[in-house]
Amino acid sequence: MPDLKQILSATQSLTLAGVPAGFLPSLLADLARAAPTKRAVFIAPDEAAMRAIAGTAHFFAPELEIVEFPAWDCLPYDRASPTLRVMAERIGALHRLQHKPRAPQLVLTTANAATQRTLTPFRIRQLVANLKPGERISLDRLAALLQANGYVRTDTVHDAGEYAIRGGIVDLFPSGEEQALRLDFFGDEIESVRTFDPDDQRTTGRIDGFTLLPASEALLDEDSVKRFRSRYRETFGATATGDPLYQAVSDGRRLAGMEHWLPLFEEKLATLFDHLGHDALVIRDNGVTAAAEGRLEAIADYYENRKRAEAAQPGSYRALPCQDALPRRWRMARGRWTRRPRIVTTAFHEPESARVVDFGVDGARDFAPERACRRDHMSTRRWSLRTSPSCARTGCTPVLASYSIGARDRLGDAAHGSRAPRRQAGRDVAGGTWGSARRRSRWSSCRSITASPRRASGC
Repeated sequence: MPDLKQILSATQSLTLAGVPAGFLPSLLADLARAAPTKRAVFIAPDEAAMRAIAGTAHFFAPELEIVEFPAWDCLPYDRASPTLRVMAERIGALHRLQHKPRAPQLVLTTANAATQRTLTPFRIRQLVANLKPGERISLDRLAALLQANGYVRTDTVHDAGEYAIRGGIVDLFPSGEEQALRLDFFGDEIESVRTFDPDDQRTTGRIDGFTLLPASEALLDEDSVKRFRSRYRETFGATATGDPLYQAVSDGRRLAGMEHWLPLFEEKLATLFDHLGHDALVIRDNGVTAAAEGRLEAIADYYENRKRAEAAQPGSYRALPCQDALPRRWRMARGRWTRRPRIVTTAFHEPESARVVDFGVDGARDFAPERACRRDHMSTRRWSLRTSPSCARTGCTPVLASYSIGARDRLGDAAHGSRAPRRQAGRDVAGGTWGSARRRSRWSSCRSITASPRRASGC
């Protein structure tokens, strides 16, 4: 295996070749463990790739702390807001980045999220509130605090960013927490803090306190509302004061889609790179640049469509101008990347050089030709059985990855019937089951076989 010190000490752009999708989580885990700051950042081209890595990295490094920073799950210039879960996940990730990691940490994000501006590190630290038993806060003040920080009041708490008040009991699902919390009040004093399962509402334990983070990036505190009102009038004119959005924010009410006017709420915005620091190890997929450029082109198209709709119906939707802001934002994000050595991963092989490190790992076979002939999966099993003796002669270990336990068992039965040696891994990874996975350290001598209609990769 190539020396990781060459990657960590790189002073110029570096391409990591021969890194297929199945090998990427293992490599990122090793880089996070070897990084001087114990933190590695990977930018994926889309959310599916990010989630796939997040689901498999723990298999290779159980001690690894994974921080996911997704993009908004709504269209640009939409009338809908990002979901509460996504906003809570973003705020929770930014809060975790304010502290130095104690264990190896892998930060995962996407091209869309990396080019999107968000709250500054100072703002994140400013909005943190620590609540624990013995703290005094009235129910009315707590409700106002939650409402201003983006929490939505419901009858029953089921998802992140929601809260409910029933007499002297407050249920809420804070950003960054894995479980919902139940606060018992005695007058204006928090008597206890318990965790509960949102599915059945049953208490699961007690905690000594928790950190209350905002549930949204668009906040409705007094300063933010004043700033929004002033900037909205400056941008769209005095006649815009009758718009439903302006009226709702002025009254302190949240309106669907208000996050798309985030620059009007905050004095200053930042990118993810401002939260990472200058010494973070940043790796990105070779498809990130094209994905980001495509995203910004789509934003410009949505903006033009909104402007045409506004010309037909004046005042229906006042979109923030993007002609100047988007290119400047993209140049700023690219500048953040280029201040550090640019490290890019690709599944293709390239000749070794001072700027290329080839790991020599091939992607797994997916049996597309066999499936194209409309054969059943017996062709896959026959092929794997023919491969096992040859691997035994050469000393390599075949790894068969199946997307379900049933598929794994069928492959195992076929191997058992042919008297081929068989070992099964008892752990599912991102919806898949790995066999002989404890030999993962011998990645250079393994042969990977994918035996499923869905993509899975081995060593």
